[in-house]
Amino acid sequence: MLGLRQAHGHVGPYLFTEAGDLASLVLEPKHMLAPICQTILSEFPEGKLGVVVRGCEQRALTEMAKLGQVDLDRLVLIGLACTSAMARECACARPYPEHIDAGEKTDGVSPTEDGRVRELLSMELQDRLDIWQEAFTRCIKCYGCRNACPVCICEECTLQQACWVEQGRIPPSLPFHLIRFYHVADKCLGCGACEAACPMDIPLTALHLLFRERLRELFAYEPGLDVAHRSPLITSLQQAPFADGRGE
Repeated sequence: MLGLRQAHGHVGPYLFTEAGDLASLVLEPKHMLAPICQTILSEFPEGKLGVVVRGCEQRALTEMAKLGQVDLDRLVLIGLACTSAMARECACARPYPEHIDAGEKTDGVSPTEDGRVRELLSMELQDRLDIWQEAFTRCIKCYGCRNACPVCICEECTLQQACWVEQGRIPPSLPFHLIRFYHVADKCLGCGACEAACPMDIPLTALHLLFRERLRELFAYEPGLDVAHRSPLITSLQQAPFADGRGE
C-alpha cells in the first residue's frame, strides 16, 4: 500500500509491504501520490496496489487512466476527505474522493470564491496580462511545475524544444507558460502541486483555476470525474458542443 510515512522527523511517500509498518502511516500533509502509482505499477506489471487518495488524487488517477498511464483495475483506492480549511486553501470544488474511508465530507469551494481569482476577474484584460507578465519574470525555468504535475506525461516535452521555446533564456518568454497551460487546461485537477513546487512563488493555482472555470462554463466539463468522458478539446463541437448550445 502506498501512503505517507513519518520517520526520523520527516514525512514522505512510502510503500508499505508489511501490516506492522502501518503504525507509521500518517495522513498529513497533502502530497500528490498519483504519479508514484504509475511508477510502481509499471515496475510490477502483475501486481495490485492500494493507495491513500484525496479527491484531487483520485481525479488525477482518472485522467492518467484516460492517457493510458495507469490501470484503475489494479488500484485499490482508500479515500481521504480534505478538511474545509484545505478546501478553501485550494479553492477546491470537490474536496473529497468518490468513496470516503477517512475524514468527513465537506462542502466544496467555487473557484470564484478564491480572493486571487476574484481580484483577477475584476481587472481589465490588459491589467490582468500585466500581472501575469510580472509574475512570470520570476520564473527560473526549473521545470518544477511540470515535474510535479500528475498529468504532464509527454515523453518529449514541447517546453524543451528549441522551435517552441528559446533555449538558454531566463526568465523564459511568455509562450513557455502558455504552452504548458494549454497542454494541461483540459486535464488540470486544481491540486496545486505546480504552485507548491515553484521556488519563486508564482501563483500558478490561480491561473489554472481560471482555465478550469472557463472550461466548465463553455463545455460543462470537469476533468477527472469519469474515465469515459473525453475532453471537449480533443473532440469536435458536434461531439462536445458549448454548454449554452452553440456549435450544435
